[in-house]
Amino acid sequence: MTTWTKTKIEALKDSEVRQLRENARSRHHSDLVQLCDEVLAARPRRAIGGKAPRRRERDGRKLVSRAKSFEMRGVKLRNPRWSWGGVRPANGEVVFTVWAANVEKDGTQRRYLLYGPNRGGDRPWSDTAGGRERLEHCRLAAARGEAEGVLIYGEQRGRDVSVDEASRVSGADPDTVLRFTVVQEGEEYWALWNAN
Repeated sequence: MTTWTKTKIEALKDSEVRQLRENARSRHHSDLVQLCDEVLAARPRRAIGGKAPRRRERDGRKLVSRAKSFEMRGVKLRNPRWSWGGVRPANGEVVFTVWAANVEKDGTQRRYLLYGPNRGGDRPWSDTAGGRERLEHCRLAAARGEAEGVLIYGEQRGRDVSVDEASRVSGADPDTVLRFTVVQEGEEYWALWNAN
């Protein structure tokens, strides 16, 4: 069995690193997934065919990239590949991604699961670098009592799949800022807010 080091992974082509990452993810080797993420994040991104077209959700909503939506809110992601939240340096407020399709609605009440532990393989993303960072952000936000959310649109393969393994991310809504309370329920952290 090969023992993967960052140096060995850096010698691979992008496509080979992505394949190694996918294999490691499917086998729940979160340390190897993290090494692959670090290597890919450090590589320059190539522009293909000039300026990218504006992103839009199926309903015509204008969208921006996830990284751009955080930049607009004064937050720099720790890792552009696996970070799904960050802390605004100006005031210490936590800003989370919120998948629009997974918001639970009950009348005017809204709920969204920010973090839940991996129990028997039901949430393998919790054990990844992004999942551990998400838990850290949840603890900070719960201590503060509130946080912000960025609405993300796209298609996910399922709730058991890591947020960084989305099938297709259309983008983030640049015009909507969610303000919510973060509460701990058992070992889970939830965002709670009222719809206008």
